[in-house]
Amino acid sequence: MAQPDFWNDQEKAQKLISENNVLKEKRDSFLKLQKGYEDESTAVELLREEPDPDLQKETEEDLATLQDEFHNYELDLLLSGKYDSHNALMEIHPGAGGTEAMDWGQMLLRMYQRYCDSAGFKFEINDYEPGEEAGLKSVSARIVGKNAYGMLKSENGVHRLVRISPFDAAKRRHTSFASVEVIPEIDDSIKIDIDPKDLRIDVYRSSGAGGQHINKTSSAVRMTHLPTGIVVAMQDQRSQQQNREKAMQILKSRVYDYYESQNQAKYDAKRKNAGGTGDRSERIRTYNYPQNRVTDHRIGLTINKLDRVMNGELDEIIDALILYNQTKQLEELADKNA
Repeated sequence: MAQPDFWNDQEKAQKLISENNVLKEKRDSFLKLQKGYEDESTAVELLREEPDPDLQKETEEDLATLQDEFHNYELDLLLSGKYDSHNALMEIHPGAGGTEAMDWGQMLLRMYQRYCDSAGFKFEINDYEPGEEAGLKSVSARIVGKNAYGMLKSENGVHRLVRISPFDAAKRRHTSFASVEVIPEIDDSIKIDIDPKDLRIDVYRSSGAGGQHINKTSSAVRMTHLPTGIVVAMQDQRSQQQNREKAMQILKSRVYDYYESQNQAKYDAKRKNAGGTGDRSERIRTYNYPQNRVTDHRIGLTINKLDRVMNGELDEIIDALILYNQTKQLEELADKNA
């Protein structure tokens, strides 16, 4: 940064500054953990020499907090992908099956909302289309927070539900499917230009919550990128202009992901993503209600606490997928260099 020509290339300079800030943050986190470990080691030694119930209780609480911080730091190191630190954009689309499938889509939405709440992520619904009787036809959301994409990218794919349907008077067992798509939200460091001639923009009245102002005016916006067929709808803002701006931001991310995915398919057909093939039509997980069991088919992980998973307790699954994906990447790198 001290070089006279550093700011000649503004884009390159901003990228270097951003990378430098990330490294500083990792260093500061490590130093904080190191100090915490030293402090707790000292406290343990004091307790050995002279037991103190109050100090012991405080030390146990501090050690539990330190353990969580170490775990988060470890995940932060593992999430080293190109876009892992970015916000995430999520869409949920129920499969065929009518009300049962649409209810399954609503259940997944609730699960992710609760997970994001516990993880400290902000969950913003951009567009929501309700089902006729129950559930939803589709929903798109923006998830804001450090490493949001890195944590949730493994949710890409088809999620399968097995249960006794509450909508079936005969109480028969039903199987439903819903697809989940998660892509990174691009930031200002990534430049993508969309020609206005390639856009079709429609406005309509919002069907979501927001009061009379939203429902009585055509504030909702639907943008279609004609070359790719990508459609983005936005209705969470009160004004049409605000919805246009947010829709364009998301459209750029989706168009960028579309072309980048094409390039990846051309150059690396064998690439593994989050423990699977990365194909968004791939069935990745089964949620079996009669057996209170959830199984992730990519890594063969089965957890017999489906009720807690549906309540947003996804950490065990997501952590296992992050570790598995990192291991596969290291193996592929070793094979490449062999």
